[in-house]
Amino acid sequence: MRVGLGCDHRGFAAKEWIVAALSQLGHECVDFGTNDRHPVDYPDIAYVAARAVVEARVDRAILVCGTGTGMPIAANKVRGIRATFCHDELSGYVARQHISANVLCLSGDHTDEALICRIVEVWLNTEAGGGRHERRIRKISAIEEGRDPRGAE
Repeated sequence: MRVGLGCDHRGFAAKEWIVAALSQLGHECVDFGTNDRHPVDYPDIAYVAARAVVEARVDRAILVCGTGTGMPIAANKVRGIRATFCHDELSGYVARQHISANVLCLSGDHTDEALICRIVEVWLNTEAGGGRHERRIRKISAIEEGRDPRGAE
């Protein structure tokens, strides 16, 4: 799988852990920065990585900021993105199984290396659930298009 990676300065160390984990799992990494600990604005990185997902230049993306909460807000502004913050393996599984999340967002400040690597592995190995979850994804798309989701069955 071709996985895009992006982080702000507070997620830089975690991004390095993720690159190593992805390599061990046999995935190709596409790095969207940042590449050091100098301050950078997370929306800039989230936008570039999210665009790569919707343009199919990468299959999925992983974004890391200090808390893990800023990146998904910025990434979800790009039409076609379903980015979610995950804090443990279960949330990583549910993000893929229930909402087909195509962008995983993590906290560089509050998650250690071992847990980040486990979340990434679970998220990458979980297939989208389909079925009843597809209806809900269609409703999310309706909202994205400015339509009332209650009619998007």
